[in-house]
Amino acid sequence: MSHEALLYDPLPNRKVRCNVCQRRCLIAEGRLGWCQTRQNLEGKLYSLIYGRIASLAVSPIEKKPLFHFFPGSRWLSLGSLGCNFRCPGCQNWELAHCTASAELRAERIEETQTIPPDELVRLAKQHRCLGISWTYNEPTLWFEYTLDGAKLAKADGLYTNYVTNGYMSPEALDMIGPHLDTFRVDVKGLTDSFHQQITHISDFRGILDVTQRAKTRWGMWVEIITNIIPGFNDDEPQLRQIASWIRKELGEDTPWHVTRFMPHLDLSRLPPTPISTLEKARQIGLESGLQYVYLGNVPGHEGENTTCPKCKALLIRRDGFSVSEMKIAEGKCPVCAKNIDGRFQDM
Repeated sequence: MSHEALLYDPLPNRKVRCNVCQRRCLIAEGRLGWCQTRQNLEGKLYSLIYGRIASLAVSPIEKKPLFHFFPGSRWLSLGSLGCNFRCPGCQNWELAHCTASAELRAERIEETQTIPPDELVRLAKQHRCLGISWTYNEPTLWFEYTLDGAKLAKADGLYTNYVTNGYMSPEALDMIGPHLDTFRVDVKGLTDSFHQQITHISDFRGILDVTQRAKTRWGMWVEIITNIIPGFNDDEPQLRQIASWIRKELGEDTPWHVTRFMPHLDLSRLPPTPISTLEKARQIGLESGLQYVYLGNVPGHEGENTTCPKCKALLIRRDGFSVSEMKIAEGKCPVCAKNIDGRFQDM
């Protein structure tokens, strides 16, 4: 289902420049952008994946992960094909790395199901979901569809979420900003060498700018995730730099998830992240002044739980993706009455 793109510039000789992400691809007639999901047809840019669903599930918000936005709530979660990164250890590579031959790509697109935006709202309501999450692949590439869906969701009282790598353009963020409640973004690393190896971009700083803008201009609830890959972004200076940036630019109340890398795809040769490395990263975050630092992909670890930054009382106990105890009442610690940042509902 081709759908004309919203953010592009027509150029001479029927070329176009795509402005949905920070790659800003210059695309000749008949050609595809870097993400392989946007095509120039006779001097106009079209999305090839509008409404195309490759993965659909009802899942807890902890799976995003978002720990401070209605913990334990159910979300309609969906994704399509394509990404503007090619991370070598991507666990969703079957969806995100859809860049093979034109024939295979067309076949994969045909294998998807088509769901119009208004049907998403109906499905979310039917399954008693609190909101809709665009995840599994990079939602920025699905921009026109997610924008239409987010507008309808908000109009019907649902919350909305992007699980994103943050490499969208400021124009795209500002267009969807009024209709997004939450922004779960990857800050994978803060060195050029890391990003050249993992994300294949030359400048990561735009990710930081967009993330800060999502919070300060649009008031989204933002949580940060860093998947710690042995030998790539597990060094103490880089982890301290990430933690310091979060505290300075997003605030001490911003949750930071330091998650365990599991060997996959082209990084299968690497070991899983040692738990001791994750615990050290968590300690770095707390020492840097962050109030909420979580371990991820280590089910049963106490680093999954939420404790009060002031009195250290246990507030939320998690078992994997489930919430087994919720003690926050009216947004406060029941022991010392400190306000706990986020959005909560009493259980």
